[in-house]
Amino acid sequence: MHVNHLLLEEPIRMVSILEPAKTSFYPALTKIVGTLGPKSRSLDVLSSCLNAGMSVARFDFSLGSPEYHTETLENLKLATAKTKKLCAVMLDTQGPELQVINKGESCISLVADGTVVLTPDQEQLASSDLLPVNFKGLAKAVTKGDTIFIGQYLFTGSETTSVWLEVDEVKNDDVVCTIKNSATLAGALFTLHVAQVRIEMPTLSDADKEIISTWGTKHKIDFLSLSFTREAEDVRRARDFLSKLGDLSQTKIFAKIENVEGLTHFDEILQEADGIILSRGNLGIDVPPEKVFLFQKDALYKCNMAGKAAVVTRVVDSMTDNLRPTRAEATDVANAVLDGSDAILLGAETYRGLYPVETISTVRKICSEAEKVFNQDLYFKQAMKYVGEPMSHLESIASSAVRAAVKVNASIIICFTSTGKAARLIAKYRPPMPVLSVIVTRSKATQVDYSSSGAFEARQSLVVRALFPLLAEPRDPDEGVYEADESVLKVATDYGMASGVLKSRDRVVVCQKIGDASVVKIIELDN
Repeated sequence: MHVNHLLLEEPIRMVSILEPAKTSFYPALTKIVGTLGPKSRSLDVLSSCLNAGMSVARFDFSLGSPEYHTETLENLKLATAKTKKLCAVMLDTQGPELQVINKGESCISLVADGTVVLTPDQEQLASSDLLPVNFKGLAKAVTKGDTIFIGQYLFTGSETTSVWLEVDEVKNDDVVCTIKNSATLAGALFTLHVAQVRIEMPTLSDADKEIISTWGTKHKIDFLSLSFTREAEDVRRARDFLSKLGDLSQTKIFAKIENVEGLTHFDEILQEADGIILSRGNLGIDVPPEKVFLFQKDALYKCNMAGKAAVVTRVVDSMTDNLRPTRAEATDVANAVLDGSDAILLGAETYRGLYPVETISTVRKICSEAEKVFNQDLYFKQAMKYVGEPMSHLESIASSAVRAAVKVNASIIICFTSTGKAARLIAKYRPPMPVLSVIVTRSKATQVDYSSSGAFEARQSLVVRALFPLLAEPRDPDEGVYEADESVLKVATDYGMASGVLKSRDRVVVCQKIGDASVVKIIELDN
């Protein structure tokens, strides 16, 4: 197991901890993914979410109709135009998710030490004695003593809205369980998770394929979150499916690791996927509590070294109903940043939580404080050692750009790119300053254009730590990408000045192509 042993940057003075945080145009390098739902789909709330720091919007198709999500997305587009902030779109599949169907939608009370039967007969009405499930093979998958969790929306760790069951016996297609804790379930659907048991359902279901080929294609989704990824073949099948849908050939696939099977095959999944989402809700059930921190550190270390985006979920569950996180949750967010997370994903907190905007703002502030004490020097040495020698041409340029930026205390790094790859490599070395990824388009574009060439690449950088995209237009579109165009560099520095991240006499490291050569140069802004 590779565990990232990063320490805090030293020395930290107690008096500096008590100083008020300084405001910045780029409030945090770590990105925030917000799940959109009933409490976060209006134009005003979405505008506030973008201003608070959300850069990726997650659409969870386990809940809500395509029409419902389309209305939300239309509001998001209006909000990006209003705030002049780009936002990427992530479609989250349902996958092989087990559900309890409550047609009557009445509250169901389960009492500890009692008995409840799980049945595949979905015609039955849910009650305190009987819970219909959407999987006929449950009885064949489980054995006596297995652990089953059932929760409203997601497992929050709050044992008043989720229940822990133990399989007592299997009767034909029914599973008889002992109730281990008292809980009340409310709503039409509850999620069911069987700890450490493989469920023989396809990772990409027919329903998922239908949603992707219709809704996903129509809206040209930036990311596909592949729920319950269990092996590398799952990612390959999903990519093959996307490649046949012309408009989604550029869509990046994030493997969502949710169970022990996904962890077991983590290395080969990481090789195939464009990024990883550690779904700690379900993982926290499959993995013993004392091992949770280990899989997080190990997985993030591997993602960092591979230069692939890592997203951590379930950090401030209590903010679903409260204005402040617990002390443990605040520490958890900071540790995710120190462990190397690119982004924090908020689920219930923004989907149905009472304080979606405040949650994003709070998480952003914690991320910003953690970034200030992130030991970049130690991390850089680890990354260089891992890559080894000889380095590839691009890797050498990227690491040199970050090293130069740190040495001269540059305010930002500007990287000219057409695909975004060079900028992502720079971000891999975790620079302590923003990286302005200047994507030179091949057609007229604006900061918030959802369809222009280059917009895909710009939005897809919004999940990577430290990357901030800027769309620029070459002087002559027929000549393609202008990697070394001084006029485009001026657009980038002017943007930095206008946004407040740059000021007179600041140093800037620029990574660009001149002819066939890649160059790292240091410039100092004049008055």
